[in-house]
Amino acid sequence: MDEDLVLALRLQEEWNLKDAERDPAREPLSLVDASWELVDPTPDLQALFVQFNDQFFWGQLEAVEVKWSTRMTLCAGTCSYEGSGGMCSIRLSEPLLKLRPRKDLVETLLHEMIHAYLFVTNNDKDREGHGPEFCKHMHRINRLTGANITVYHTFHDEVDEYRRHWWRCNGPCQYKQPNYGYIKRATNRAPSANDYWWAEHQKTCGGTYIKIKEPENYSKKGKGKTKPGKPPVLFCLYICIIFR
Repeated sequence: MDEDLVLALRLQEEWNLKDAERDPAREPLSLVDASWELVDPTPDLQALFVQFNDQFFWGQLEAVEVKWSTRMTLCAGTCSYEGSGGMCSIRLSEPLLKLRPRKDLVETLLHEMIHAYLFVTNNDKDREGHGPEFCKHMHRINRLTGANITVYHTFHDEVDEYRRHWWRCNGPCQYKQPNYGYIKRATNRAPSANDYWWAEHQKTCGGTYIKIKEPENYSKKGKGKTKPGKPPVLFCLYICIIFR
């Protein structure tokens, strides 16, 4: 068994024992109580960050930047590291989280703040890894607050809601699980050699992807806004299709 997994399981057992020993009359402070949905349904992101930094991260994240992103539609949050000087920034998806309850914003922010804390204090840049150190802080904060921070926090229904550009292959893969030849994206980017799986698709299937769906009135955008001397938008699209 992987050493990190063994250590993570041992830490989980320790947390469970501590929970069993704690005074049942002492209730933890809950950051995700249902009443917050009425009292403060749309909290200020910066204020939450400052509060959580003081409460759970010993003020170590003062240099970390936190912002909303209007373009992220595939994940709820990211933590980015820049250079060796300790620069760190957190981005939360406004399109995804605005459709979710307040508790999902709180738990997503805390998840990314744990990544930021591990980077700032231990130069840990493994954003995909959720090993013993991550789990230790995750369980600590969950126990203190009543939150349910988890290792993964992708919101599949909301992600699918933004994938409004659809293509389907006309080759053999249209009959194969799990996708049956469908590619769904939030942006109008057709499947191509820029996709990591393209070479394998050409080798095993060889079919052509045909666009079958897009947002309503999408093809009409840009009409009447072309500059003199340039071909109309539809003409450009036609050229791209013929010569791709």
